[in-house]
Amino acid sequence: MARRDAAQDPAQQAVQGADDSRAAALVQRLLSVGIDGAGPFSSAAEVARAARAAHPSTESAVHAVVRRHTRLVAASGFATGVGGLVTLPVALPANVAGFYVLATRAVAAVAQLRGYDTSRPEVRSAVLLTLVGADATDVLKSAGLPSLNIGGRLASLATRRWPPAVLMLVNKGVGFRLLARIGTGGLVRVGSRALPVLGGAVGAGADALMLRRIAKHAEHALPPVSAAVEGRTEP
Repeated sequence: MARRDAAQDPAQQAVQGADDSRAAALVQRLLSVGIDGAGPFSSAAEVARAARAAHPSTESAVHAVVRRHTRLVAASGFATGVGGLVTLPVALPANVAGFYVLATRAVAAVAQLRGYDTSRPEVRSAVLLTLVGADATDVLKSAGLPSLNIGGRLASLATRRWPPAVLMLVNKGVGFRLLARIGTGGLVRVGSRALPVLGGAVGAGADALMLRRIAKHAEHALPPVSAAVEGRTEP
């Protein structure tokens, strides 16, 4: 009896497998499109180079990247809500996915400007962690990294070498938390964006605010790489 209870039900296994696949697909999309770019969608490195060429200092370029992506997610949020309840079932999933792709690119461009190599797996995982905010601590614990300096955990992750299996657990944890947020966030967004035009204004404001929060967290947690290396503590 105890052995049967301990064994996972086949239906539960199927659900878990589907969740694993969805989380992996979401993470892969964020990495391949949000960081590396696709078609006309510029990569984070290209965005960083263009911003640096147009601004006199690294930090002014960082602020320019954040402003640009805040405008982009606001425009996307407005387009999602402007049609109201009639278009919401189709528009909302696209908006949510688009928001996180843009947020990923914004953070990765900030990281690139501050000296991090966004082609490195550790940096890419650190970028993903900025998307889940305070949940990053739990993700790191689940991946077996509870001893990272909490104050600079993302920089600590990004400036060291970690086994691929550890980074895979980090990415997977981010994927699961984003899927949960997309599910619960969708319910909130339906209520706030159901009215035509007004819903567009609400959507634009909400997405812009969320992007700024993610960017602010990234700016704090991913200081210039030289400072991150000098100030880190070994676990």
